[in-house]
Amino acid sequence: MGNDLLSSLSFAAAGMETQAMRLRHVSENIANADTPGYHRKVMSFDQAMDTGLVEAGPVRLDRSDLVRIYDPGHPLADDTGHYDGSNVDLVIEIADAREAQRSYEANLRMFDQTRQMTQSLFDLLRR
Repeated sequence: MGNDLLSSLSFAAAGMETQAMRLRHVSENIANADTPGYHRKVMSFDQAMDTGLVEAGPVRLDRSDLVRIYDPGHPLADDTGHYDGSNVDLVIEIADAREAQRSYEANLRMFDQTRQMTQSLFDLLRR
C-alpha cells in the first residue's frame, strides 16, 4: 500500500511539473504575440516507458504562416510595406493556459489527497 501512495505522489508531482512547464511556454507565447517573426512554442507530452510518468516532450516551433502586417513606416517593412508578425493567437493561448491550470489543479488535489491518506495511515500505525 505504501508503494501505491508513493506512486500516486510521483504521478501527481510529474503532472504538476509538466503543466507548469506548459504554462511557462504559453506565457512566453503571449509575451511575444507582437514580436515580428515570432513562431509560437508548442509542447508535446510523452509517457516515460520505464515509470509511466507523464513528461514534457520536445518543444517545437509552430511553423504555420506568420501574419503579414501592412505598416509602411515599420523598420522591418519590405518594399510593399509589409512585414511578418507572429503566429500567436491569443484566444488559443488563453484556452491552453486555462486547460493547463485546470490540469495542474487536478494534480494538486490528487497530491494533497494522497498526502492526507499517508498522514492518516501514519496516525493509525502510531496507535
